[in-house]
Amino acid sequence: MIKELDVIEKAGPAERRPDWLRVKLPSGEKFKEVSKTIRENNLNTVCSEARCPNMGECWGAGTATFMILGDVCTRSCSFCAVKTGRPVQGLDWDEPRRVADAASKMKLKHVVLTSVNRDERKDGGAPIFAECHKVLRETIEGVTIESLIPDFRGVWDALQIVIDTPPNVLSHNLETMPRLYRTVRPQAKYERSLELLKRVKEKGIRSKTGIMVGLGETREEVIQLMQDCVDHNVDVLTIGQYMQPTKMHHPVVEWVHPNQFAEYKEIGEALGLDHVESGPLVRSSYHAERHL
Repeated sequence: MIKELDVIEKAGPAERRPDWLRVKLPSGEKFKEVSKTIRENNLNTVCSEARCPNMGECWGAGTATFMILGDVCTRSCSFCAVKTGRPVQGLDWDEPRRVADAASKMKLKHVVLTSVNRDERKDGGAPIFAECHKVLRETIEGVTIESLIPDFRGVWDALQIVIDTPPNVLSHNLETMPRLYRTVRPQAKYERSLELLKRVKEKGIRSKTGIMVGLGETREEVIQLMQDCVDHNVDVLTIGQYMQPTKMHHPVVEWVHPNQFAEYKEIGEALGLDHVESGPLVRSSYHAERHL
């Protein structure tokens, strides 16, 4: 009998959980190997910190998304399971070496980086992103890189630090509809995030963003957001189901049917997005190698 992991174990009563949101429990030798490599290099992954439902699949295939700049975020988004607070340590300049070492041991050809927000710093931690890009390319021949970055509070000099040593794909998530920012993403600004994505594309870098649905948005709002992405020259959009990490987080308003995700993909690509990855279990780094 195949065991299953209910990926929304704290999101509500069992009868509300649709079958399409169940995944196999993480297992297998490759999963154990990835877990050991990450632990030995004293690294964080968004896979475990954000309780990603695809961790078993991705780690079982030998891939993981490295979360740099520590494991404490200076923001308090109501959807996110990452710890919130004020980081007590400065930048860890050995972290890029450990990321590259882990990626090399895992034999990765495509590396995905993300981070917490470090709003206590004027540079937002951008130099560590740049150093990771540099060391990864020195360590792994032919490696490709995607970096999912914060908005750096609109400090464009910080963004430029990342752009000066560019990844192959530069990503920044819009997360939800502008109407919901006050409750879902209170320290962010929708227009600021769009401006960041526009600046990325103006520098000739492939741009990407991601959103969650099921937070109370309407179909029309999702379509308008996709049009905003097209207007700001975004290349790739990911759309996935929001899953409440704990009872303290924003509630799930709707379990969006897979057919709706399929429609969003069709509409987004018809509007002009180069690629839309859309499905209940999709997360911003899911199948990231396809987004190059």
